[in-house]
Amino acid sequence: MTAHVIADDAEALAVAAGLAEAFRTEAPIRDAERRLPYAELEQLSASGLLGVTVPADHGGADVRQETLAEVFRLLASADASLAQIPQNHFVYVNVLCRQGTPEQRKFFFGEVLAGRRFGNAQSEAGTRHVQDIRTRLLSLPDGSHELTGVKHYSTGALFADWIPVLARAEDDNLYVAYVPRDADGLTVVDDWDGMGQRTTASGTVRLDAVIVPADRVVPHHLTFQGPQLHGAVAQLLHAAIDAGIAGGALAEAAEFVRTKSRPWFESGVDTAAEDPLLIQRFGELDLQVRASEALLGVAARAVDAARDELTDASAAEASLAVAAAKAHTTATAVLVADALFEVSGTRAALDSLNLHRYWRDARTHTLHDPARWKIQHLGRHVLNGTRPPRHGLL
Repeated sequence: MTAHVIADDAEALAVAAGLAEAFRTEAPIRDAERRLPYAELEQLSASGLLGVTVPADHGGADVRQETLAEVFRLLASADASLAQIPQNHFVYVNVLCRQGTPEQRKFFFGEVLAGRRFGNAQSEAGTRHVQDIRTRLLSLPDGSHELTGVKHYSTGALFADWIPVLARAEDDNLYVAYVPRDADGLTVVDDWDGMGQRTTASGTVRLDAVIVPADRVVPHHLTFQGPQLHGAVAQLLHAAIDAGIAGGALAEAAEFVRTKSRPWFESGVDTAAEDPLLIQRFGELDLQVRASEALLGVAARAVDAARDELTDASAAEASLAVAAAKAHTTATAVLVADALFEVSGTRAALDSLNLHRYWRDARTHTLHDPARWKIQHLGRHVLNGTRPPRHGLL
């Protein structure tokens, strides 16, 4: 596989905008028919977008997080499933930036710049909570490792070249094993049946005594022993996806009202777009979308500032700013996707139009982790000066 290498932030944004327009056209059909986006992901790989966070000394553009967040917002405004698939890709590129050896970074950054995709095998079902990881990474006499477990919600794994697997070693610490998609003993099951994000293929990964060389394992637990941005970067991209869904739903609603809706007979106007009550409601919705996008920008700039000078204080500020953005975009995505029907009227409910994909995507994606805990950490900080905890979900 070969891929274009993007030079800088401006090119990354231009490429993302172009792909978003291309992906938008058939997004309703892909969702309705659950047509998995193999061709679109090949376009994404070839475009070079997957390599934009590779450090400059390895040949990448090393774009700012503000740029990366906008890339995801643009893609999600067109197709939330397509935007979700590479989210974990960037998370696990970030893991290598933080904990990879020079040799690991050289190899895997070369893979990424060539357009190869990282998936994810992280979450598990039936455990006590989301951080109760029971997949085991056992050391073998020859220095390699054996990986055994079952993963769920494995977004991107079906389309991946490499599947990063979160596992615990004998010392009970967390490691990430980078496993090739075709490894013996690894099976990806396309059993995702979520009501939204239908084409993410976020199914099951089974690992049956998969052998992993020592140089494909990264000590992820070390990430959380000092100030870190792992959770802030991951959550920033989730917030960008929600902001994109909200913006896409608002644009779809406006187009529908302009071109398909009839005015209410009591309004006394000739077109629905002139109805003062609809104008008021669109203004209210636009205000929420603008606020979400503004908070997303503030959060991204806080992450960038912390990357430039990482301390306990800067990492905490980045996590709190991202928490605020995530809490707001969660509410906005669901609100606007629901209001699409309120402002558009009965015809918008036709299943053939598939406008409900925005609500289904918003409602599904915002379940990733509870916004109420984001607000809890904000409250603890503003009242008592308590810094947020170091973990991968904040």
